[in-house]
Amino acid sequence: MSTLQIAAVQFSAGPDPADNLERIGALARTVAGAELIVFPEASMARFGTRLTEVAEPPDGRFADGVRALAAELGSTLVVGMFTPAVDDTPAAVDTPAAVDTPAADTPADDTPAAGDTPAAGAPRPRVRNTVLITGPGGEWVYHKIHLYDAFGGKESTVVQPGAELVTFGCGGLTVGVATCYDLRFADQFTALGQAGAELVVVPASWGDGPGKAEQWDLLTRVRAMDAQSWLLASDQPVPDPLPRVAAGSPLGVGRSALVDPLGGLRARLDHRPGVLVATVDSDTVEQARALLPLL
Repeated sequence: MSTLQIAAVQFSAGPDPADNLERIGALARTVAGAELIVFPEASMARFGTRLTEVAEPPDGRFADGVRALAAELGSTLVVGMFTPAVDDTPAAVDTPAAVDTPAADTPADDTPAAGDTPAAGAPRPRVRNTVLITGPGGEWVYHKIHLYDAFGGKESTVVQPGAELVTFGCGGLTVGVATCYDLRFADQFTALGQAGAELVVVPASWGDGPGKAEQWDLLTRVRAMDAQSWLLASDQPVPDPLPRVAAGSPLGVGRSALVDPLGGLRARLDHRPGVLVATVDSDTVEQARALLPLL
């Protein structure tokens, strides 16, 4: 039986990647000893920030800082960031996307320079919503496949979708990756289970609103059942105080969770910042798949 010590860090990212990297380091050190440490989607910079201004390639300063932290701790880190789109045809701007457009009263350090916002119908550069995975066993990147074009948001205006599933090895287990809105697509999780994933990690910045926390709770449990694997979801908490960003920017509901392969809730945080630490094993996955051979 293989076992893996895991942690989900639930924190609210700000608009500045350097500040967020410093906070990621401080928080990761509080769970030193965990073999796999999962941070939320958009840990590099929260939604509502000008994503095209903060996006960096995987060999940029932010990713290098995450690599150095992983080397220091001897852990595999999973961190949400933004990278430049590749060979992309920019989306035409209709209504600016809530995930990338500050509100009119946003403070000066979060406001785009004059003339930076394209006119309606003009092409707009995009980024990729990326999960960086780096640690002793190697490095991988996952680009979010299903974009948040729902509940008033239109992530596809500023984000180029990914196309490939990602799994990686950690501590003797195979780990799959999904991001936030991917939770609404059962086929991705079934495919990850079929690809051998015994644990699926889900960095997220889930949009709040009526019924959204309940949907998050339900989807994290159902998707674990679809993959017949452990599922560790790491969301950003409800911000306090709420930052002044565009309406509809998904900033998190908290409730990071660990779910077992049969949908049993093993641990859950509330809406506030916090850390979830646990151990998962391969035997639980094997037993679930033997009892219910669906994959």
